[in-house]
Amino acid sequence: MGAWQLLMVGLVMLLGLLGVLVPGVPGPWLIWAAMLWWSLHEQSGLAWALLVGSTVVLLVTQVVVWLLPPRRLRGVGVTRRMAMFAGAGALVGFFLVPVVGGILGFIGGIYGSERQRLGGHGPAMTSTRAVMRAVGTSVLVELFACLLVAGAWLGAVLSG
Repeated sequence: MGAWQLLMVGLVMLLGLLGVLVPGVPGPWLIWAAMLWWSLHEQSGLAWALLVGSTVVLLVTQVVVWLLPPRRLRGVGVTRRMAMFAGAGALVGFFLVPVVGGILGFIGGIYGSERQRLGGHGPAMTSTRAVMRAVGTSVLVELFACLLVAGAWLGAVLSG
């Protein structure tokens, strides 16, 4: 597989990660489609194992999200800026503290956004809890699963 094709797969995965944060965009399915494309072109044992593993992870994630309470965006104060902070925090955290850091970074990004907006620790913590109850858990589950799949793909590509 050529370098430009790997770049395109990586860009689709990045779009999928961003799509998790934007309501209505099928982020997990973009990630899966990129993994399918890569696996079909790579055709190695590792590629097929990653495709099967990512399929299982993303399907289980969809079931878990379906079982969680529905997202209630109205009245909570979720903004695009907060979503950007949360997504950036999850991405940075995922690579700084492998895997677990994604969760911490996501919540930390929400807290940082709210701390900046509200000015104090107490109101920011209250708002962060409200956001996590309303939408954060389902978004976090999807984002975490997509980060796992994208991280596994990146690890496979970098290992050769």
